Amino acid sequence: MNNEELKDTPEQEIPETQETAEEPAAEVVEEPAAPDAGAELKAANDRYMRLAAEYDNFRKRSARERDTIFADVRADTITKFLPVYDNLLRAVAMTPEGNPGRKGIEMTLAQFETVLTKLGVTPIEALGKEFDPGIHNAVMHVEDDSVGENIVVEEFEKGFKLGEKVIRFSVVKVAN
Repeated sequence: MNNEELKDTPEQEIPETQETAEEPAAEVVEEPAAPDAGAELKAANDRYMRLAAEYDNFRKRSARERDTIFADVRADTITKFLPVYDNLLRAVAMTPEGNPGRKGIEMTLAQFETVLTKLGVTPIEALGKEFDPGIHNAVMHVEDDSVGENIVVEEFEKGFKLGEKVIRFSVVKVAN
C-alpha cells in the first residue's frame, strides 16, 4: 500500500502496545508542612530533660556502687586484722597479773580497740544476752537451770559490726 491508499482507508483501531500505552500520571508529592518551631523546641527540651535525668541516675548509681565497694573492702581489711586482736586477748589471759609484759600487751590491746572504734567497728555484746542468729554463732549448748532459755553463757570469739553490717559473728555457748 502506498500513502494514498492509506489515506483513503478508514482508520482502523490500532491495538495498544506498550509503546503506545498511556504513561501513568506523575504522582504529586506533597511536601510536609513546615515544622512548628514550638513543637521542635518542646521535643528538644524533652530529649534534654531525659538525657539529664539519665545522667543524674548514672551518677547516683556510680556513687552508690563506689560506696558499697569501699565499705566491702574496708570490712574485708578489718576482718583480716581481727585474729591479731584475738591473739592479744589470749596473751593477756595467759600472762600472770604481776608480769611486766602484761602491761605492754594490755596497752597494745587498748590501742587496737581505739583504732577499731575510730574505723567505726563496734564489738557485739554477747554474754548474758539472748541468742540472736543474726549476730551470734552457737557452737555449744548447755543445760543450765540458773540461766534462762536461749541466753548466751560463754563467748569463745568476740563478734564485730562495721556500722550495721556484721563483719564477724560472735562464737558462743547457749543455755537451753
